[in-house]
Amino acid sequence: MPASPMNSQIYAGLFGDPETERLFTDSAEVRAMLLVEGTLARVQGSLGLIPADAAAFIERAAREAQIDPAALAPDTARNGVPVPALLAAFRKAATAPDLMQYVHWGATSQDIMDTGLALRLRPVLALWEARLGTVLKQMATLAETHAALPMAARTYGQIATPTSFGAVVASWGWPLITARDRLAALRPAVLQVSLSGAAGTLSAMGPEGPAVRAALAQALDLADPGHSWHSDRSGIGQIAGFAATLAASLGKIGEDLILLSQSGLAEATLGQGGASSTMPQKQNPVAPSALVALARHVIGQAAILQGTGLHRQQRDGAAWFTEWLILPQTCIALSRMLSLAQDCLSRLQPDPAALSAQIDTSHGSIYAEALTFALARQIPRPEAEQSVKALLAEAAAADQPLSILAARANPWLDWSEIVATSLGQAQNEALSFSKKVRGAENQPAN
Repeated sequence: MPASPMNSQIYAGLFGDPETERLFTDSAEVRAMLLVEGTLARVQGSLGLIPADAAAFIERAAREAQIDPAALAPDTARNGVPVPALLAAFRKAATAPDLMQYVHWGATSQDIMDTGLALRLRPVLALWEARLGTVLKQMATLAETHAALPMAARTYGQIATPTSFGAVVASWGWPLITARDRLAALRPAVLQVSLSGAAGTLSAMGPEGPAVRAALAQALDLADPGHSWHSDRSGIGQIAGFAATLAASLGKIGEDLILLSQSGLAEATLGQGGASSTMPQKQNPVAPSALVALARHVIGQAAILQGTGLHRQQRDGAAWFTEWLILPQTCIALSRMLSLAQDCLSRLQPDPAALSAQIDTSHGSIYAEALTFALARQIPRPEAEQSVKALLAEAAAADQPLSILAARANPWLDWSEIVATSLGQAQNEALSFSKKVRGAENQPAN
């Protein structure tokens, strides 16, 4: 097993997400940090904090510089951060020491790295939003199409009462609507500029510091928090919480798909499944299984990531390093989960005959609750419950349908009405979900 299955040549197709992974490469980090350095120089030059000619030169050089990430490794291992080595390489590449003395003026390594991270997280959040939107559209179609398709609901793994396939899909989708809506609040908490200086006081920039931070935020299209956040990792914590919650919702879909497609039930099909090396009959639910595995991974990683909020004093290397180890994997895994969900939903097909067979099993005991409340309209509810329990025992002993025994004992009963009412609000749940998704699609973009 490779150290990182997500970019393994063997396993990347199962666990990786190239579109997200490219945002967490060495080259992407170097380019983001150079962009921050160049933009910082530009805004400082416009405010008169550094000479205008130096600002223009640094910004242009930051766009043109070619820095080998591997060359930064020795000093990064010693310094604990790549910025000192990056600056040395940048100055050397620019070959203008008089002008380059103004690069990184009054900033600190964490300013450059955290702001560069925000720039890379912006497309990650946009990717999550787009994929969430696709998944929700797929669910809305499935929920609407199968809103009235009856199936057995299960609690504790046991058949409980009827529901509909569309309602089940809707139950998967409601938490995803919440996640989509939470992204709007997540963006300003995460996509913030960091400009705080060595210990959070921005002292090296003097009274112009807040204006520089505001201008840098505007130039990079990031939020200006108005204060230092070196030790405030609540934004990272919010990403972790969001990722864990969404991963749990997506993993639940995977769990349900594994059960729906299992041998002996086969209430739904997922198209071509995974093959076995020895059993030609196998159609393994690989994508749902990967969803579940990745959900467990993200939830575990998110707990560690939230723990980095325990940030000592003004800056804490140990907590910060832990973020570096965990955040990229969390983002890549969640992106892959959204892609896997799209794939599963595109191939998901309920089997009406199999669903009906499960409803009819156990002599129709699935209608016991509906029968109880139908009887309770005529007799006290405790008596109704006892009567239904007795009928269930008789049905099992005599191997007869509950419907026949109930009608014999209570000729006034309309069994078709009991069947119809047993679905409750299932159809409305499915259609309400679909309407909610469709309504959001038709909202004008902000």
